[in-house]
Amino acid sequence: MPRVLLIEDEKEIREVVKHHLVKANYEVVEASNGEEAIRKINEGSNPLEVDVAICDIRMPKINGIEATNYFQEQFPHLPIIIITGYPETSMAIDLLKKGVKEYLVKPVEKEVLLAAVKKAVAERSWPTE
Repeated sequence: MPRVLLIEDEKEIREVVKHHLVKANYEVVEASNGEEAIRKINEGSNPLEVDVAICDIRMPKINGIEATNYFQEQFPHLPIIIITGYPETSMAIDLLKKGVKEYLVKPVEKEVLLAAVKKAVAERSWPTE
């Protein structure tokens, strides 16, 4: 079962997205901000294996840009999907140039979200030792 790291500070949105993902047979690890996401992925002696990260931009503590930069540096094989309520064309272009798989604007339709996650999981490349 593919595992999704869902990083979203708005509880209601996180619950709706999680519900859609669970119904589509994804395992979901939730984080309310970038700091919590980084802590969760690094818990234990081995990093938590996730197939895709869905990340909001505007969050307290470590925001989505900082979290995305961290994940791209530490886990370059991890596909990242951005979901945001504050669409900014220049930010979207910059993030997509840096390798973010999708830039989705809230509210995201269920079908659009699930298609983006399915595509990111299918394209995910596991690191070779």
